[in-house]
Amino acid sequence: MFKQVIIVRTDLQIDYRGKWGAQIAHASLSAGLKVLNDKRTKNWFTAWQLEGQKKVVLQVESIESLFNIRDKAKENRIPYYVVEDAGRTEIPAGTVTCIALGPALENQIDKITGDLPLFK
Repeated sequence: MFKQVIIVRTDLQIDYRGKWGAQIAHASLSAGLKVLNDKRTKNWFTAWQLEGQKKVVLQVESIESLFNIRDKAKENRIPYYVVEDAGRTEIPAGTVTCIALGPALENQIDKITGDLPLFK
């Protein structure tokens, strides 16, 4: 089974749910395209798509926690994408808002993100 996990930072001053929706969408799409365009993982994207494109949105409280997850993904060769905001609305340009892991094998992603709470 394949899935994608998006992890957002709760320490940012983003009150508008639409802004979070856009950041999460950027993460999901960009990570998916990265997997699709990589010869090594292209079949993961296809399997994920056929299985219904499972996604889970989780949260961390700091950029340090987010980068720790990125580093673990890198160590475990799990594709990821880090979202930096363009700065057109609520937060400064370049602010890292979230990261998406996968799509990749669910058990591999769970080793890294299994203890994180759902995004509220």
